[in-house]
Amino acid sequence: MRSLLALLILTGAAHAGEPGLDPTALTRLVHQDCGSCHGLTLMGGLGPDIRPETIEHYDAEVLQSVILDGIPDTAMPPWRPLITEAEAAWIADYLLKGDTE
Repeated sequence: MRSLLALLILTGAAHAGEPGLDPTALTRLVHQDCGSCHGLTLMGGLGPDIRPETIEHYDAEVLQSVILDGIPDTAMPPWRPLITEAEAAWIADYLLKGDTE
């Protein structure tokens, strides 16, 4: 239920124009929604490990694109309908900088 609420808040913000980023809500989104496939500690599950040491070879732009558009023929969904490009960029940076624990 919390994930749904966070998603609705982010969705509403995304459609209300250029939102200010809410790091608390985005951090929660990463750990709850991304964590539902990548594991709550982001060490992997249905999806791969997305901790900084395992994704450091990716550019932030590549991760942002994966977050926004998903990966066809995999379980990675596109988040573009639900989050903004700025939010996806924040999440990519958050995942790469290692402040995920």
